[in-house]
Amino acid sequence: MTAFQSALWQRVQASGSTTLAVMGMTKNTGKTVALNHLLAQAATSRISVGVTSIGRDGEDRDQVFFVPKPPVLVWPGTLVATARDTLQRAKVRCQRIDASGIDSPMGEIVVVKVLDYGEMEIAGASRGADQRKIISRLKQCGAALVLLDGALGRSHHASPAIADAVILATGAAIGGGMADVMRKTRDRLAILGIAQADAAVRQLCDPVFATGGVGVWDSHGKPLFLADIPTLNGAPALMQYAQADIKTIAVSGAVGRSLWRALLTLASSKPGLSVVVNDGTKLFVEAADLVALHQLGARLLAYRGIHLIGITLNPFSPLGGSFIAHEFLLAARQAFGDYSVSDVMLEQQVENQLQEMT
Repeated sequence: MTAFQSALWQRVQASGSTTLAVMGMTKNTGKTVALNHLLAQAATSRISVGVTSIGRDGEDRDQVFFVPKPPVLVWPGTLVATARDTLQRAKVRCQRIDASGIDSPMGEIVVVKVLDYGEMEIAGASRGADQRKIISRLKQCGAALVLLDGALGRSHHASPAIADAVILATGAAIGGGMADVMRKTRDRLAILGIAQADAAVRQLCDPVFATGGVGVWDSHGKPLFLADIPTLNGAPALMQYAQADIKTIAVSGAVGRSLWRALLTLASSKPGLSVVVNDGTKLFVEAADLVALHQLGARLLAYRGIHLIGITLNPFSPLGGSFIAHEFLLAARQAFGDYSVSDVMLEQQVENQLQEMT
């Protein structure tokens, strides 16, 4: 019998991605379930996979709500990059094969090869630069696919500077009922899914994204301001050019409320303004803010667009307000028709039923 390959796993393979981030809308939206599903599918497909985490995952209880949470389940041959102290609690045998030299609060991040099937707690590097080094180590050790597991409030692991592609996990734990979950998920998709700038705009903005900082160009492509300054200081710098002929603004770092207000002010008097950010993970604004910028006639673009492979669903909420799985799946597919939507647990249940019938 041919091994079962889920629709999500088939999309991952078809994408050609070598680094895939699993990102949760919030706690308990099924991120770990999606990760475990991908680890199992990789093992069945005999694909060498590496896994690490931004922050900590796989502990017995959620560190925010203190409810039981699913463990990370690894398979023989899986490569894991994790803090040294977590190995003391691993419920599998591991062989240490590499050291990164990168420290964490739980000890140096090391690479181990899993020898059994079972549970592990994973605590990886928290900084983007360190994460890229860890990914490189995992690939050097033989991983054909590296899976990145995110943590609450951290989305930079989903940046295309780190990951080739992203899976977004959403679910009933967001709260507010099914319609509200759809709305909040749609808002997040709007932010993550901002379009990539064309080649000409990217070339113009290359100096900013190569070294960091903020850049301003006029309608002829002449640079008016280029400086490697923190984006927290970006608003005052940009407002100095409020009376100038501005056509393009590039911001390499995080975009918060203060900087966004400056961008809105400039857009109100600069029809056709293009604002280029690194990617959607750098935006710390609301979806309504994007609409406001667009209504002023400005374009918001990403230097690197995020490749969202799919959305996974968790109809269960440990805090109450769970959904009926098949109804949630149908509603989500109708709401997010431009994306591939899966409930990996429901799909596995259907597959098991079909196997029992045969």
